[in-house]
Amino acid sequence: MDLVADLGAGTGTTAVIGAGGKKSAIYTLAGRIDRAVVTATVRIPPFDEHVAAVVRTADPAAALDSVTDWPVGLVPDYEDSRYLGYDPTVVDTIDQRGVADAVLVKADGARNREFKAPGDDEPRIPPGADRVLLMVSTHVVGKPLEAPHVHRPERVAALTGRSIGEPITVEDVATVATDPAGGRKNVPPGAELFLVLNKVDDDADEATAREIAAAVMELSGGSTHDGPPSIDRVALTKLIDENQPLVDVID
Repeated sequence: MDLVADLGAGTGTTAVIGAGGKKSAIYTLAGRIDRAVVTATVRIPPFDEHVAAVVRTADPAAALDSVTDWPVGLVPDYEDSRYLGYDPTVVDTIDQRGVADAVLVKADGARNREFKAPGDDEPRIPPGADRVLLMVSTHVVGKPLEAPHVHRPERVAALTGRSIGEPITVEDVATVATDPAGGRKNVPPGAELFLVLNKVDDDADEATAREIAAAVMELSGGSTHDGPPSIDRVALTKLIDENQPLVDVID
């Protein structure tokens, strides 16, 4: 198994959304791609240690012409201990420049929590994204539907019918992941959508992740859905394992 190949992230633009490992996924992928760009459409903590250089520029596509060391970070500016993000349409110009092999984009935030449903203005996915990775931490199953485990718990409650404070189930995760107002929200037509179940750290986590994957596939059903694209693939990951971060892929 190969993380880059199995997630299709070696070419084009990959937007990463959700919770429970977005930044880890981006940095792990960037280190395995010859000429990768790391960027964002939302605020992102400094990530200089994960790339050869971070370039602050209003014109990220043009800035690529002078890049010699990869992977490279491209951001518009820095403010209040975070790098700022570009407008999603600006991010599209980076891949269109034809210099980078792949563009990896942090496209929403979760305040370091394990699970989320998007807010009104989220996620900020570039309209030309080739694929979207929807992150969920497997560890959220069994946790109460509240902070600090869940970002925007009231949104998750609205989609699942759960009450705040109730334990989160496998079915809840699958429901949010497959809902047009949840994990499928703002995914561009024609883009691939992969669910990445992260923090599969032991056998119990793997069993939970496989239950989530089965529930997601049942809800997706391979049938045609109205609205955004459906989930095409589920990846189980252990991103803290530098040697083998990909546990399995389920189609």
